[in-house]
Amino acid sequence: MAHLTYFRLGEMLIKEGLISQEQLERAILVQKKEGCRIGEILIKLDIVKETDLAYVLGKQLNIPYVPLGSGLLNPAADQGLEELIPQELALKNVVLPLSRTINSLTCAIFDPLDLTLLDNLRKLTNCEIIPVIATRSDILQAAKDFYGKTNLLKHAVEQSYGLQNMTVEAETRVDTTLSMDRLAAMAEEAPVIKLVDLILRQAIDERASDIHIEPGRNKIRLRYRIDGKLYDIPPPAKHLSLAIISRIKILARLDIAEKRLPQDGAFMVRLEDRNIDLRVSVIPTIYGEKVVMRILDRAQVVLEFSSLGFEPKQAEEFRKSITAPYGLVLLTGPTGSGKTTTLYAALNEIKDTTKNITTIEDPVEYHLDSINQVQVKPEIGLTFASALRAFLRQDPNVILVGEVRDLETAEICIRSALTGHLVLSTLHTNDAPSAISRLIDIGIEPYLLMPSLLMVVAQRLLRRLCQDCKEAYEPPKEQLAELKLKADLLYRPKGCPKCNQIGYKGRLPVIELMAANNKIRQLIGRRASYQELRQAAIESGMETLFQNGIRKAEKGLTSLEEVLSKTLGME
Repeated sequence: MAHLTYFRLGEMLIKEGLISQEQLERAILVQKKEGCRIGEILIKLDIVKETDLAYVLGKQLNIPYVPLGSGLLNPAADQGLEELIPQELALKNVVLPLSRTINSLTCAIFDPLDLTLLDNLRKLTNCEIIPVIATRSDILQAAKDFYGKTNLLKHAVEQSYGLQNMTVEAETRVDTTLSMDRLAAMAEEAPVIKLVDLILRQAIDERASDIHIEPGRNKIRLRYRIDGKLYDIPPPAKHLSLAIISRIKILARLDIAEKRLPQDGAFMVRLEDRNIDLRVSVIPTIYGEKVVMRILDRAQVVLEFSSLGFEPKQAEEFRKSITAPYGLVLLTGPTGSGKTTTLYAALNEIKDTTKNITTIEDPVEYHLDSINQVQVKPEIGLTFASALRAFLRQDPNVILVGEVRDLETAEICIRSALTGHLVLSTLHTNDAPSAISRLIDIGIEPYLLMPSLLMVVAQRLLRRLCQDCKEAYEPPKEQLAELKLKADLLYRPKGCPKCNQIGYKGRLPVIELMAANNKIRQLIGRRASYQELRQAAIESGMETLFQNGIRKAEKGLTSLEEVLSKTLGME
C-alpha cells in the first residue's frame, strides 16, 4: 500500500472499531522494518481478518466487496481477459480481470488505494479501470482457477509420460553408462525445466514447507508437506527422474556425477517480488537418489513476539527470561516444531543499539538486521564450540547457539551464562523437564546448571482449523469427562476451497514453559528424576503441552484429534 495511504486505512479500521490506536502503531513499526503493506501486516499479526479489511475498505470507499463464495469472482468467458492482463501480471499484483466493455474493465483488487497499480492497469489495457474489492486469498484462488495454473503441473506431468519412454531395465543400464555431458544436457531441456519450475511453483502456492521426490522401482513419488503433513502429488514419468534430479542438483550447485554419497546445497527463486530460499538434500537409495527441498518463504514468517502464540501469562514469563542480563534459556522440541522462529522472534524483541547480539547457526535460516550471524562450517573447523569460544572475546551481551549437540557446546553455553551473558539455544527433548535430565546425562554438573538455567520452553506445531469452514459438534460425555474438557462444543475440519478441501490452514504452537524457580533448582542440585522435576513444575503452575493444546481446541483454533495426535501421553 502506498506510503501515504496506510494512515487512511488505519483511521478507517479504528473508526469501525476493528483495531486500536496502539495496534495501528505496532503494525506501522513492523511495516517500517519489513516494508510490507500495512494491511498485510495487520493480517499477519492477526489483528484483523482479510474479510474485515476488505469490507471496511469497500464501505469507506463506496466500492463493492465481492467474496469468493458469491460467484462474482468468475471472469467472463470469450472476452480475451487472459491476454488483456496476463497471468504473471495478475498473480504478481493480485488483480483479476472480471469483465470488459468497450472503454472499461472491471477488476477485482485487494488494495484499491494502490493508485500506481490502477494507473498501470489503465495504461496497459487502454481501459478505464472499475475496481471491486476482494481479499488477497480470494483473488489468488479465483485467478488460479481462471488461468488454470493448478492444472499446469498436471498437464506437464501427463505430457511427461509421452516423452522418450524407456523400460525400467533400460533405465538401469543408462544410469551406469550415460555420460555426464548428456545428463546435463537432458536436465537443461525445456520439458524438464518446465516440470521442475511447476513442481516448485505449485509447492510454494500451496504453502508447502518441503518437497519430497522419491524414486521407486517403477515410478517416482512426489509429495508436498503442508502444515506438517505429507500429501501425494501426481508424479512425472519415471524415465525423467534422472533429468529432474540433475536439474535440481544443477540449481543447487551440486555434483551431478556423484550419486553414491549424500549432498547438501541451496538455491533461491524469485516469485512475485519475493525471494524464496530452498535448501536441498540428496541421499542415495537402492532405486536412485531421493531429493528433499525445504522451502523457506520469509514473506510468510512474521518474527514478532506478539505473533508467537503464547498465552498472556506465558508471554510475560518468557519475556522476563529473555530480558534478563544473564542466564540460559532453552527451547526444546522435534525438528520442525518452530523453535528457530521462536528464537528469532525473541531476538527481535530484545535487540537494540545498546546490546551486542551474536549467533552461531547451522544453517542461518533468516537474516536479521543489527545482529551478527555466523554459519557453522565444520569442514574448516568452525563448529558451535569453536565459534562460542571466539564469541566470548567479542564482548557479547546475548549469544544464540543454534543447537546444543554435545557436552563441549553445552559446557561453554552454561559457563557463558554464568559469566554475565544471556544465552539462548535449542535442545532435542520431548518436553521441558526432559531438558534438565538430558543435560545432566551428557555430563553437565548440576552445580553448574543450578545457577545458570532461567527457563526451558517446549513446543509443538498443530494444524490450525480453517476458520472459514470449521464445523461445531458435541463431543461424547465420556470424552468430556476423561479429558476434563470445559467446553460443551468443539470444532472439527470440514473442507472448503480456501483450504483446498483439507479443513486445516496454517499452524499454531502449543507451548510448555518451565521457569527455573528455587524448587526446581534444588531438585537439579540433588539430581532428581524426570518425574520429580515434572511434578514440581506442574505444581509451580506449568501448563503442559497437552493442557495447552486442549485450551486451544476449546477456543476452536484446532481440533481435538490434532491435539491428541501431537501431545498424547504428555498429560
